[in-house]
Amino acid sequence: MDNDRIEQILNEHQGQAGSLIKVLMEIQEQNHWLPREVLVEVSEKLEVPLSRVLRIATFYKTFSLTPKGRHEIHVCTGTACKVRGAQRVLDEVQELTGIKPGETDSDLKFSLETVNCQGCCSLGPMIEVDGKTHSKISPAEIADALKKYE
Repeated sequence: MDNDRIEQILNEHQGQAGSLIKVLMEIQEQNHWLPREVLVEVSEKLEVPLSRVLRIATFYKTFSLTPKGRHEIHVCTGTACKVRGAQRVLDEVQELTGIKPGETDSDLKFSLETVNCQGCCSLGPMIEVDGKTHSKISPAEIADALKKYE
């Protein structure tokens, strides 16, 4: 956790309660998750009740209160991807990373999530790693795709 960068983010928005979501997003992007002590600090610096900070941090799926990997893998399991082999792709990702959807590996390298649709139905099956789409991917191509993120 880069405490200096988090402190910089908080100082830029000190006393600006309206910046709560923006601050949480910046910290999440920097740190990959929102530790409780950071949420307390956000509450104090932005002068927002901790209960409101917690309500926002738990409401939006983009925020995580548990550690996430440096690289987030999203496997689409929507109908179009599913009929094109999404389950085999997911199985291969799980085999290579050693984690299941909703988990993060022990060295905080990868986090794995399934999503219902990425809006790229003609490109399935697909995975997204750190926002980069890998479309029409086969299980045999997963290892090469993930090597780029080591």
